[in-house]
Amino acid sequence: MGPNRVDVVMDAMRVTFLGTGTSQGVPRIGCGCPVCVSLDPRDRRTRCSLYVQSPEMSWVVDTGADFRTQCLREGVLKVDAALYTHAHTDHVLGFDDLRPFCHIDRPLPLYGSAATLGQLAQMFAFAFDPVIRVPGYVHPLPKVVEGEFALGDIRVEPLPLPHGRTTSTGYLFRRRGVPLLAYLTDCKTVPAEVAEAVVGVRHLVLDALRKKPHPTHLSIGEALEVVERVGAGTSWLTHLCHDHLHEELEAELPSGVRVAYDGLRLEI
Repeated sequence: MGPNRVDVVMDAMRVTFLGTGTSQGVPRIGCGCPVCVSLDPRDRRTRCSLYVQSPEMSWVVDTGADFRTQCLREGVLKVDAALYTHAHTDHVLGFDDLRPFCHIDRPLPLYGSAATLGQLAQMFAFAFDPVIRVPGYVHPLPKVVEGEFALGDIRVEPLPLPHGRTTSTGYLFRRRGVPLLAYLTDCKTVPAEVAEAVVGVRHLVLDALRKKPHPTHLSIGEALEVVERVGAGTSWLTHLCHDHLHEELEAELPSGVRVAYDGLRLEI
């Protein structure tokens, strides 16, 4: 039985990393590098996704191609909403696996930028078209994020992030006025106003593809510069490719910076 299968009364926000890998996942198909053949389970990285549980609601951030497998692995039984960072395929191709969490008379709220929700409506027209809506399929309720909104007792602040030719949306989660977690994935930089918004957050989750620079993602060095600016209690690197073994990379990081991995759970 997975760790999330039993509903419990929580007074904390629980965060489970469903996936922490880049677009091709780790191991990559056909690759025999040391990371892709590693026996350390922390080096097996499915596409990026996050599952958040609060005392009142549960939601996911992104539904990548591995979303079904992730839900089965972690025993996810309850999803009250889905938040999307952007509409790149590695973050949305598991959209149809939201079906178990939808009901014909109670659509599932989907949060994202207008551009992201518009792309989802194009990609999954069968779900967004009310004329062909039938029981057993995804029934979305699009909600464009233009400012702070609430999910139960958690306040959510969307944070725009540059990601190549598009803009990704990061999310800051607060409870009772306390900034608990900032999720900033798929970004090339973290603008000053975003860094300022998340200063002092308890947990910072940050895009950190690899050491070598990339045109649309933070490198590990660039991510560490953001870590210094934000001063989070603990910072977690995510969206990693197959360039670095988990154990070796974490040993190189400064105090307070960790490497996230699939199945990692935080009680905040």
